[in-house]
Amino acid sequence: MAKILLIGADGQVGQELRQTLATLGTVQTTTRQTLDLSQPETIAATVKAFSPDMIVNAAAYTAVDKAETDAELAQKINGDAPKILAETAKAIGAYFVHISTDYVFDGSHSSPYQTTDPTHPLGVYGQTKRAGEIGIEQSGGDYLILRTAWVYGVQGTGNFVKTMLRLGKDREDIRVVADQIGSPTWAKDIATAIAALIEKRATGIYHYTNSGVASWYDFAVAIFAEAEALGIPLQVKRVLPITTADYPTPAKRPAYSVLSHCRLVETLGEYPPYWRASLKQMLKEGLAAGIF
Repeated sequence: MAKILLIGADGQVGQELRQTLATLGTVQTTTRQTLDLSQPETIAATVKAFSPDMIVNAAAYTAVDKAETDAELAQKINGDAPKILAETAKAIGAYFVHISTDYVFDGSHSSPYQTTDPTHPLGVYGQTKRAGEIGIEQSGGDYLILRTAWVYGVQGTGNFVKTMLRLGKDREDIRVVADQIGSPTWAKDIATAIAALIEKRATGIYHYTNSGVASWYDFAVAIFAEAEALGIPLQVKRVLPITTADYPTPAKRPAYSVLSHCRLVETLGEYPPYWRASLKQMLKEGLAAGIF
């Protein structure tokens, strides 16, 4: 069986990948304690000690706003480390899989972004993630880059669904941005898609999100509706739409983050699940696990 090294195994996608990759081989995992991507001089030796056939990198610096004042660390983890991992993979003959983001685009489109569209990140987070992509592309090895967006899951902390449910238990009114458009995407679906693409030995850049589009406001309304239907206790009575200008943040967000599934569908032969269906399933799993 293939020896798979999963980096970032404790994140919300990483924890789902533990399960989906297990069908493809023997999964060895690292966390920030065993492989610190902010220490580039240690990466190659640590990876080579595992002698993997495949490296899957689910780790990243994801604090979008903090990155604006922490650019050096974001660059080390998002930009430098993926390049080193890809070069190491090539040196040992391993296949490299990496997760990237919609933030490599500026959000000025009005139709879904293709994998071949020019990138133009607005902030440090997107710039460092694009730097990582370029480093991987230049490594000369076999690689798969999967861009995704608006990720949430049962595992991990700090995602939009968990934040809304926490606020919804304490507040009657919640204000949510309504002029940013994207595709809410369940971490478990991402992990399933990555395993399917690995089975196809897909290479190059792919886009994966759940199907359909929504604003953050639409997403919040759906979260509360589905949670209420499942009997999750809430105090919220009104979700009020606001503009991006009403809620300024240190980092600019893409106004339009919809990613095209064309290449993905050509390879896998089917579209991803609809975002609201996946949201409902995620809430059911979280409820069953006692998280909500």
